[in-house]
Amino acid sequence: MEKYYNHLNTYLKNKFGERTLKICIDGGFTCPNRDGLAGFGGCIFCSEKGSGELIKSAPDIKTQVTNYLNSYKAQRANKFIVYFQNFTNTYDSIENLKNKYDSSLIDDKIVGIDIATRPDCITEDVCKLLHSYTNKYDVTVELGLQTSDDEIGKIINRCYNSKKFSEATSLLRKYNINVVAHIMCGLPGENRENFIEYQKNHNLPKFFYDESLVPESIKSTIDFLNKHDIQGIKIHSTYIVKNTVLEKMYIEGNYTPLSYEEYMNDLVYIISHCNPDYIIHRICGDAPKDILVAPEWNLHKKKVLNHIDQYLKENELFQGKYN
Repeated sequence: MEKYYNHLNTYLKNKFGERTLKICIDGGFTCPNRDGLAGFGGCIFCSEKGSGELIKSAPDIKTQVTNYLNSYKAQRANKFIVYFQNFTNTYDSIENLKNKYDSSLIDDKIVGIDIATRPDCITEDVCKLLHSYTNKYDVTVELGLQTSDDEIGKIINRCYNSKKFSEATSLLRKYNINVVAHIMCGLPGENRENFIEYQKNHNLPKFFYDESLVPESIKSTIDFLNKHDIQGIKIHSTYIVKNTVLEKMYIEGNYTPLSYEEYMNDLVYIISHCNPDYIIHRICGDAPKDILVAPEWNLHKKKVLNHIDQYLKENELFQGKYN
């Protein structure tokens, strides 16, 4: 374990023998929570581009990959994973999915394919298609769980229940496909009323850790994930971007974003209580600066990374200590 939790970069270096980078791809997909199959409007926090603002635009998938491989960024590594990032990247016919995936696998330097999607868009046929790539590539599917609390799931307009995550995970593992779960802290509906008051009353330093102040929905989500055969997690703070339902809630005073201290408190709990074998792919979301509304601290990702390492070290905490 590098530092005090299992870092993705270290895992990839050990697996492929050298530094391995991701190429973020916009596959031109939509989402069943936008076109009416599951719902309309998408999840309340989802941006207009389905979290794809940071992807370099190009007319087709092959060009996106080619442009990246010809860029200065690609000079930092010799191996790459194509990452179909935004919207729902298994939501299409099997024929179209195969054409899109194949069009990204254009160079011998590509060693893996990573597909971000929703649990309700995993079928047997999708798994068979993904499995067909496993002889040559490392195949991972990222599932957006966000929370195991289905009442919060309704508030965020997720439009599927947690049982769908369990079903999708079982199906993917049946075909030996790695699963990464996305979870979010700071969603509307979490009970955080006592945090600031506790901090004031106890005259505590700017950051402290108190397990009792972690919302039950966070605790139950980690318990839920620990019961599943998944290989990794991505931990995101909930941030507000322009032109979303969450922004409207924030403007109207119906939502308060997480403070830095609240997020750090959640993060310490999650790392110390999750399965020690999970690979932690991310501990802080990347907020596009030009569309971020709040919180401002989300722009300072390095601060989060450095602070969590420091705190875990000073307090003799590590991934899975209390699992």
